[in-house]
Amino acid sequence: MASPSHPEMPCTFRFEFDPVNKILLIRLEGRLTDELYAEPQRAFWKHWAATDASAAIVDFSSVTEFALSTGFVRRLVNKEVDQELVQDLYVRPRVVVATTDVEFGLARMYQILGEGKHQNFKVVHTMDEAFIALDIQSPLFEPLE
Repeated sequence: MASPSHPEMPCTFRFEFDPVNKILLIRLEGRLTDELYAEPQRAFWKHWAATDASAAIVDFSSVTEFALSTGFVRRLVNKEVDQELVQDLYVRPRVVVATTDVEFGLARMYQILGEGKHQNFKVVHTMDEAFIALDIQSPLFEPLE
């Protein structure tokens, strides 16, 4: 559901990187729809390759409206991307921070539909839980351009 103070704020995103632990972090904010997810997804692949991250965190905690459809989630699981990048990503840990029931449910749907090919994928409620899942303490994230 949209926040009353920012109902039309479109999705924005920013990337951060912890060079010590090699963790790529994407923080999404605002209204997230099927159509608005394409740009951050393309940017994720670019930063994933450029940083050679050993793990990734996708943070939905600042999303004010989570309007991804179940059909979109199904397509996302089956979408073909650069096979080398995909295989690399499936082996390295990825954690989704989903604070609302809708976010958590759709992230779990993605996880369940991708079982067998999505290894090391976890869905948690808080950033602290994400750090525990990745077995890191006090990460120092720096903004990426």
